[in-house]
Amino acid sequence: MDAIPTNRRSAPRFAARLIAGGAIAALALTAGAGLGAGTAFAGAEILPHRALYTMSLGKARSSSKVANVSGLMSFEWADACEGWTTQQRFMLRFVYSEGEEMTMTTTYSTWETKDGLRYRFNVRKLVNGEPDEDVRGSARLDASGGGGTAEFAEPDELEMELPAGTMFPTAHTITLLERARSGESFLNRPVFDGADVDGPTEISAVIGRPVPASATAAGGALAGQTGWPVRLAFFPDGTDSPQPEYEMSIRLLQNGVAESLEIDYGDFTVNAILDRLEALPRSGC
Repeated sequence: MDAIPTNRRSAPRFAARLIAGGAIAALALTAGAGLGAGTAFAGAEILPHRALYTMSLGKARSSSKVANVSGLMSFEWADACEGWTTQQRFMLRFVYSEGEEMTMTTTYSTWETKDGLRYRFNVRKLVNGEPDEDVRGSARLDASGGGGTAEFAEPDELEMELPAGTMFPTAHTITLLERARSGESFLNRPVFDGADVDGPTEISAVIGRPVPASATAAGGALAGQTGWPVRLAFFPDGTDSPQPEYEMSIRLLQNGVAESLEIDYGDFTVNAILDRLEALPRSGC
């Protein structure tokens, strides 16, 4: 694995892929603090929400070129009647062992129909305050479980075929939660998130046994919630490598909120801890 996530593939994906949510990420919410039940979809209930995470370096091997990582990530998962919208923003500061520093700022916006068949995406990346890349486009699946087509408008006009079984991020997160609720342990599917022009990523997920949410997460607002530890391994589309490009561990709660996550690049890890959580209004549609 590349020890420094500055290439155009890995840098945005570790943010986008979660929390997908809703990127990633559903079920009845009973916690207090105004966080009432969410919006039903396919046997699950999503809590539309806005979350703020503190990001930091977890572990680093002696061979790692990364000496420190710090930053913030905000994530918003909203109900837009016939679809879900997500807004994800993060700013990360990398300090390298040679003493150099880099600040990466990314804004990632998506819209996805609740049947999981249509998708729009827009990604803007800055490095040290300078524009680095804009990615924008849309995608469509022919049917659930079928293939489809993605069309990029930026950085260049491009059309690509999506293989059978492809899912978009919110549908993937909801499916993870439905599998977890039913006691299933595995999910392996290609997921297209539009974070770059490299196409879908094969995501292999292992779902652990249910665990309670931390009593201190988001000021205790999630006490009493059930969650599942989920380990995700990301493989570039078309690769035969047995080693993933990177991995992610998520504590995913029953309402679609990610309590915490760890991104593992091999030489080092990055942690994200939930600091604040705000329920967003339901669409009423």
